Amino acid sequence: MTTEADQPGLSFLRYVLESIVEDRDQLEITSVIDDLGVLHTVKVSERDMGKLIGKGGQTVKALRTLLRIIGGNAKQRINLKILEPVS
Repeated sequence: MTTEADQPGLSFLRYVLESIVEDRDQLEITSVIDDLGVLHTVKVSERDMGKLIGKGGQTVKALRTLLRIIGGNAKQRINLKILEPVS
């Protein structure tokens, strides 16, 4: 069983996303560690998707950059995947 401490960037990502989204009950973050590094998959409600991506994708781009820095400090590659909400 892995904990948040074993998965670099997870606690940071959870903190930021809980601050951004309105529907916190629909926020889902899953993490998988494999040979390629850490993959954080995020699912939010349809109305929070715009906030997560940001104008021109700036918010998600900034999150990916910060996760890359965290991953560099932990000597692991961290990727962020956003799932489209099901209508």
